[in-house]
Amino acid sequence: MIDYATYEARLHQLRDEMMARIDAIENDVHHREQPVEKDFAEQATQSENDDVLNALDDEAKMVVQQIDHALLRIKDSSYGVCEKCGEPISEKRLEAIPYTSLCIKCAD
Repeated sequence: MIDYATYEARLHQLRDEMMARIDAIENDVHHREQPVEKDFAEQATQSENDDVLNALDDEAKMVVQQIDHALLRIKDSSYGVCEKCGEPISEKRLEAIPYTSLCIKCAD
């Protein structure tokens, strides 16, 4: 039997971590704490760094969406059931990726 409370607490903790990461990335990308470099070469480097940060930001936002979906699944009692095949998702998989909606077979 799945302990929903434990997974729900873990999901909230992960969500908080992802939101903190998103905030930090947005501060860096928008140069809220450090001004844009005046030197063209440094600006080019900052631009490359911003591209990487934007990719990390997109990934973190996607994880937040998956976490929110998992929290909704806990509320409607469908958490821990594969959305593709309807079989239970193993607890080992849920421990590793608590926001997953697919069993290991369907994830491959």
